[in-house]
Amino acid sequence: MINKVILVGNLGADPEIRSLESGAKVARISVATNENYQDKNGEWQKLTEWHNVVAWRGLAERAESYLKKGQMVYVEGKLNTRKWQDKEGNDRYSTDVVARVLRSLERRESTGGGENRNFPKANDEFPTSKIENKPASTASNMSAVEEDDLPF
Repeated sequence: MINKVILVGNLGADPEIRSLESGAKVARISVATNENYQDKNGEWQKLTEWHNVVAWRGLAERAESYLKKGQMVYVEGKLNTRKWQDKEGNDRYSTDVVARVLRSLERRESTGGGENRNFPKANDEFPTSKIENKPASTASNMSAVEEDDLPF
């Protein structure tokens, strides 16, 4: 089974950071994606969808340090729906994207050559040994693993 989400959008606000009692950090960010379409009168309309994204530990720390409102980001993760009760006791549901990969897509002048060093490359995001049925060896194998991991 597959539970995978990929978003490219803009941050609606600076990341909200919390530290848990264990010391682990969690970041909550809001990402806006846009879709343009032509209505029945032939006029272009823009539809904005807001996504709640949660990043944990090291990813949360990098989000805190480098992400700012308005930046374009790449998010890869999974959907997570949780159930909770409001003050009146009614069941409510919230769906979040739990980030596994998070990268700023903004170009930074200070890095030289237009390369972005805010977030690590894909092979630094998670250990290759956690990818099932794939050999964990070099960083060059990691890009091949990611390409083969696509569900289409």
